[in-house]
Amino acid sequence: MSGHSQFTLLRERRFLPYFSVQALGAFNDNVYRQSIIGMLLYMAVASEQMTLYANLAPALFILPYFLFSGLAGQVAEKLEKQKLIVITTTMEIAIMSVAAIGFLMQNMPVLLVALFLTGTQSTLFGPVKYSILPSVLRPEELTGGNGLVEMGTSISILLGMVYGGLVFQVFGEHGFQVAAASIVLLAITGNVLARRIPKVDAGAPELAINWNPTPETIAVWKLARKQLAVRNAILGVSWFWFVGTMLTAQLPGYADINLGSKNLYILALGLFSVGVGVGSLLCEKLSGRIVEIGLVPLGAFGVSAFLLDLYFARPGAALQAGLSLSEFVRAPGSLRIMFDLVGIGLFTGLFVVPLFALIQSRTPKGELARVIAGLNIQNSLFIVSAAIIGIAVQRFLGWTIPQVFLALAIANTLVAIWIFTIVPEFLMRLVSWVLVRALYRLELHGIEKHVPDEGPALVVCNHVSYMDALILAASIPRPVRFVMYYRIFDIPVMRWIFRTAKAIPIASPKEDAALMQRAFDQIDAALADGQIVGIFPEGALTKDGEIAKFKSGVEKILERAAARGQVVPVVPMALRGMWRSMWSRQDSRLGRMRVPRRFRAHIGVVADAPIHDAHATAEQLEAKVRTLRGDAA
Repeated sequence: MSGHSQFTLLRERRFLPYFSVQALGAFNDNVYRQSIIGMLLYMAVASEQMTLYANLAPALFILPYFLFSGLAGQVAEKLEKQKLIVITTTMEIAIMSVAAIGFLMQNMPVLLVALFLTGTQSTLFGPVKYSILPSVLRPEELTGGNGLVEMGTSISILLGMVYGGLVFQVFGEHGFQVAAASIVLLAITGNVLARRIPKVDAGAPELAINWNPTPETIAVWKLARKQLAVRNAILGVSWFWFVGTMLTAQLPGYADINLGSKNLYILALGLFSVGVGVGSLLCEKLSGRIVEIGLVPLGAFGVSAFLLDLYFARPGAALQAGLSLSEFVRAPGSLRIMFDLVGIGLFTGLFVVPLFALIQSRTPKGELARVIAGLNIQNSLFIVSAAIIGIAVQRFLGWTIPQVFLALAIANTLVAIWIFTIVPEFLMRLVSWVLVRALYRLELHGIEKHVPDEGPALVVCNHVSYMDALILAASIPRPVRFVMYYRIFDIPVMRWIFRTAKAIPIASPKEDAALMQRAFDQIDAALADGQIVGIFPEGALTKDGEIAKFKSGVEKILERAAARGQVVPVVPMALRGMWRSMWSRQDSRLGRMRVPRRFRAHIGVVADAPIHDAHATAEQLEAKVRTLRGDAA
């Protein structure tokens, strides 16, 4: 792999202005909402008014997602995306100007109206926020780009809450003017930066907008549920919002009762937010710059583990009240609680970033904005449900906050198991990711450049070891349907992985002619459906480390595709360094695999440019693969 880092995107105009705009928007939203709370506390309003705001504010902000997401998805699909971002940030200037008047007049109804309008602006911005990424980033940059966006959002929310909470504490009676000026200046800055974003073509400029919100809301909901893997990725993202809402809603009370001071709330939220940021950034490194959904189960079970430990770390009230920050840090058991909060955030980042990348990579660009709109509708339902359930279990069932964390850990585990049972591809990718990363240090060359982002392709590669299919699956960003010798397909334990990955078992005509015919029929169907098929044309593992003669099956596949009018690009690939693996046949007399001399060995996967020739021969492809492998057997 190259030494590319996701942070290089922050130096490029195609990403930096967009990243800055979305981060500033999240920062400004939270400065605004937290400043309202600070204003009410400074004015010492009656508890009834505080309760009214606490109930009205989330509802007013979420309501536009239900009302306008269908329309927002269509608009984000039809308009050029940079233009739409400029429009939404211009709206933000107008809305924050209204909010500024509310601060200066100390008028709560005006502030609540502006809050509803802020939710409307966020509803319009949401679909373009995520649908723009596949248009400005290469496929291998999606995970890193999403990681930066999630990191920027979580940190911006935290900093916005801190800034908004300090406005009236620091500036006192001048806080009204400071809050008003701050939100307007931030909105203007976002609009200026939005004009620096390069133009990005509309996803579906010919789309006819349906202005009736009800049928369009139903339509985007159905669109978001059309593809199984995407549908369940959307479910996973919504569950992330459920868990995040439930957790963060408990943190103020948890800080007061279980940590020993209300003032520790920002510390608890900060630890969680920093964890989310770190986890989001780790995704690119751990995934090897592909959309690695194997991280999703790891993230889900990691969240459950740390939530469970958070319950046991402090199941009852704090031993001492009124603790300062330094006193809390020095108190027994505090470091464990802090570690758990960071861990929950970190694994949350590992969970959600690959899901966003999966949605973006597997949804047609002409539908992505509407799918994101459908996602936002579902997210809103889960957020509201989390708020209602959190209140209900404490008021009517009498649960303590640590008990809520315990229940959330159990629920998260059950939901994760359910999702991964429905779509076993997630768990299969985790198993292959763990195996490959534990045994090898993988270097990729040309994969991101030569494997097509979409459409059918036939990958041909030399066959060195029993791990070859797993290594290629961990290297190629898209799912691959591997054609493999049926005896390898039937290896215990590995069989479940191969079956889950929809591998295609094949046999020679002498062994099982019917199985061979079924294999070619499945290959035809997969290529016709626009999938990637991977084959090892040697037909068996190499016995001496050299590449054996390619069999004619690859020609037959291309001929059958040409007969139905399809020219399938063939991507030559080569494995390097696997001959010395314990999984190869080197020194494997009597069928025994030799003991490995070392772990984490360097191996390579290299790809060349696709060959668009329906008459490509096995000899040509063999020569290509020999050249790619070189002497690195």
